[in-house]
Amino acid sequence: MPMTPCTSPTGRALPEHWLRTDVIIAVVLAIASVEMAYLSQWAGTDAGYKAPVHVVAVASGAAALLLAARRIAPLTVAIVYAAGYIGLATWVGIEVYASQVVLFLGMYTVGAWCPDRRRAFWTRLAIVVAMAVWLLVVSVDGFSDPETGERGVNAFFAFLLIQWLINAAYFTGAWTFGDRAWQQAMERQELERAHAEIHGQQVRLAEQAVALERVRIARELHDVVAHHVTAMGVQAGAARLLQGTDLEAASAHLKGVEESSRQAVRELQTLVHTLRDDDGPISSIPRLSDLETLAAEARSASAQTVALERIGAAPQLPPAAELALYRVAQEGLTNARKHAGPRAAVTLRLRTGQDRVELEVSDDGRGDRGRPALPGTRMGLRGMRERMDSVGGTLEAGPKPAGGWLVRATVPAASVPEETR
Repeated sequence: MPMTPCTSPTGRALPEHWLRTDVIIAVVLAIASVEMAYLSQWAGTDAGYKAPVHVVAVASGAAALLLAARRIAPLTVAIVYAAGYIGLATWVGIEVYASQVVLFLGMYTVGAWCPDRRRAFWTRLAIVVAMAVWLLVVSVDGFSDPETGERGVNAFFAFLLIQWLINAAYFTGAWTFGDRAWQQAMERQELERAHAEIHGQQVRLAEQAVALERVRIARELHDVVAHHVTAMGVQAGAARLLQGTDLEAASAHLKGVEESSRQAVRELQTLVHTLRDDDGPISSIPRLSDLETLAAEARSASAQTVALERIGAAPQLPPAAELALYRVAQEGLTNARKHAGPRAAVTLRLRTGQDRVELEVSDDGRGDRGRPALPGTRMGLRGMRERMDSVGGTLEAGPKPAGGWLVRATVPAASVPEETR
């Protein structure tokens, strides 16, 4: 019989120090077998010994040492010990106490540790059949023993029935307990695998949450900083050009720089408080009602004509959707200020329909295209699309057929709470 190790990938995971444990158990049972062999002789229950007690003790102890390899090769150990048990009991003699424990552990280990369940079944069945045939032969042979006549036939058959019932319960228990141990180990390993998978998913979700939060923070910083820094750059440049010819106009532009810086600081403070306390008030978050202020700031920051148009009733959207549309308007005005030219006409349009809310930022692009554009982060369009995706909206951006640039953001009205419609 080839050795079948219990370290198969589909089998049970071996516990820590398993080999040391098996060796200790085998040595203890070997010593117990030797002791029981001598104690049986002293107690006068060694009638089955066919060899000197020293031979019986050594043979029983050596056979018990096979258990040291019971989880390395469970099929081999069970078959060899069962065959040795029959052979020793037939021709040499064997103590009948510790040896029964060894036989039970051999059968149990096949069911509890062998990964090849089909071979485990047939191996145990073969051992049970062999032991039953051997017990039957011993029973028939014992019927012709002269001592049977002295005790009486009824006594012999009663003793025989006890032996068969004990062996039936013995092997049934070893078989059942072994299979149950295997099933419990498989269930435990499945739970451990599920736990590991859940833990891995939790780690991935945490990493994704961190990544999404970093994107959100970067998007907010871009929208706050880029808008106001661009406005300050335009106003500072205008003030520098006018400081020698029109001090009043230069002073007005410098006041605009000061106001833009203060507004940037206020929005950064709002952003910091929002990030530090998710349960804080949302009243300081920009809303669509602040578009008038945004348009006025855009007009004061440049020579562009900025017009705000509202079509339809004031939309009732969740704060996240209003913030997303506001940031799109802010980014669109910033891009127009950087790329459309100082004399461009810019239109900020908010349209409220029954099924959607649209926000458009368009310019006619009739500025000084020869003037170099202000540097940027090149993340504006990407940030706007990410914002609209986060609230279930869409974004369109591109040149207009008649010239200029158009940015259109749309939020479905389905995102409007029922009680606000």
